[in-house]
Amino acid sequence: MKLSGEGRWLTMSAEATCCSLGECTGASGGAGNMPELLPVAAATMSTATPLSYELKPLPFTSSKYVKLNVGGSLHYTTVQTLTKHDTMLRAMFSGRMEVLTDSEGWILIDRSGKHFGTVLNYLRDGTVPLPDAPRELEEILAEARFYLIQGLTEACQTALQQKTEGYDPVCRIPMITSPKEERKVISSCNKPVVKLQHNRSNNKYSYTSNSDDNLLKNIELFDKLALRFNGRILFIKDVLGDEICCWSFYGEGRKIAEVCCTSIVYATEKKQTKVEFPEARIFEETLNILIYESGRASSMASAVLESSALGLLPEEEDERGREKRVRRIHVRRHIMHDERPHGHQAVFKD
Repeated sequence: MKLSGEGRWLTMSAEATCCSLGECTGASGGAGNMPELLPVAAATMSTATPLSYELKPLPFTSSKYVKLNVGGSLHYTTVQTLTKHDTMLRAMFSGRMEVLTDSEGWILIDRSGKHFGTVLNYLRDGTVPLPDAPRELEEILAEARFYLIQGLTEACQTALQQKTEGYDPVCRIPMITSPKEERKVISSCNKPVVKLQHNRSNNKYSYTSNSDDNLLKNIELFDKLALRFNGRILFIKDVLGDEICCWSFYGEGRKIAEVCCTSIVYATEKKQTKVEFPEARIFEETLNILIYESGRASSMASAVLESSALGLLPEEEDERGREKRVRRIHVRRHIMHDERPHGHQAVFKD
């Protein structure tokens, strides 16, 4: 007995059949040598029946639940949801188009099912949250165009246009209104913080001739740094504090350094307030504070930075323990010798 052809017919020798039954009449001649073709169904073997598919328009009712197989992703929904908007899905499930259905009742759609849930949610609600990744937006846009969903297509195009235009150019600088608010802002921020405190009216002496210019230069530098490091460092202003012009630098919720730009000078017989503009020092401390960006500052990096600034040896650093220190840089208080009376002793105020 042997299987011939494509497995559809079974060829069996009549001679072999007779011999097995003890009725063989000879090795040649007669009908004993005539082969007999038997259907496979007559043999004791089974073959798997493949799934059958057929194209046909389905007369759905609006309340009927349908089963969708979209690229292997299975979804249950109603005809009412699929026909709510004027899309290709409405044409498919309103009887105007033929749909491909398997023997188990699943309606097959030859598309990727990755974002079909997003498509269904848009059909249900008329809106849907879109992802931030541009690649996923492009994938949803392709599905929206295939299903002819105009609203979802426009939403994806608008989101992609905002992405391609770059980051938000708006630079927001909070203004501190109270010490409590300042502590809350600094402690809750996960980025380094640079604060400029300037209050020109908080002065009981007159200013030197260059003080106003230097104060404006400090404010201008603050604005430039805020634009340059926008998104990496939080810049805040305090116009209600006691200092006339002072920079503070914070990392991981604590003050790391401070640069005070005011001093008292004796340009005449009376004391005067002088505002300095230590641009290099301010820029250096701004760069130093970047090691605390996104919490990447390690204890070793902080210790090395603070030790180098304070001129401490490693063993001296260990003796200090874990005490939190602040690098305070104050501009040296100068004595101007012009127009001072003869014999008047110059005294440096440090």
